[in-house]
Amino acid sequence: MSGKIAIALTIAVCSLHAQEETPDHRLRHAAEVFSEIERTPDKAIPDSLLRRSACIVIIPGMKKGAFIVGGDYGRGFAVCRHHGRWGAPAAVRIGGGSFGAQIGVESTDVVLLVMNERGMEKLASDKFTIGADASGAAGPVGRTAAADTDILMRAEILSWSRTHGLFAGVSLDGTVISKDSSEDKKLYGHEVSNHDIIMGEVPPPPGAHPLIAELDRYAPGHKK
Repeated sequence: MSGKIAIALTIAVCSLHAQEETPDHRLRHAAEVFSEIERTPDKAIPDSLLRRSACIVIIPGMKKGAFIVGGDYGRGFAVCRHHGRWGAPAAVRIGGGSFGAQIGVESTDVVLLVMNERGMEKLASDKFTIGADASGAAGPVGRTAAADTDILMRAEILSWSRTHGLFAGVSLDGTVISKDSSEDKKLYGHEVSNHDIIMGEVPPPPGAHPLIAELDRYAPGHKK
């Protein structure tokens, strides 16, 4: 890699980090993203999938593309159900890479549904890859859309993205999801285990209330 390309990549990565929000702001942004999607029934996540899901992951404003070597990078939160209630948010990172002539940076909202306990266990681990460690599929769009095809029934993770107002199912095979311990520490005020948060052993912090309220509004908890 030449010096000029290395410098360009460094500038691109630094600019992404410089634009990041604090955890509290990102939680509010995640709540807004979910609410905006669900307020448009013909572009929403199907109700049947929301009711069946074990967890939801929301990455507001994922940054896509850089100079010459494209890369996806985002921070967000995973929230899981326990005993019929949405639990505390765990900070996560999502990333992947692609190579090609990509110039500029594009912001994309990403939403994932984790559909079963096995997927939840992957989410509670330090890091996993969609498509390798957990099966994934593009999710259908529309609150009443059919969600009973074989691929949707077998998938552990369903995913969607929203760019420039367009909300659509997207395959995220090859994408890596990992815990974000530094953001959890900022949000909770002390060291906290990603596994304990995902598994419902940590109470939600005050900053999580707007997101949990939106989840309760559009995807009320269910009894297992």
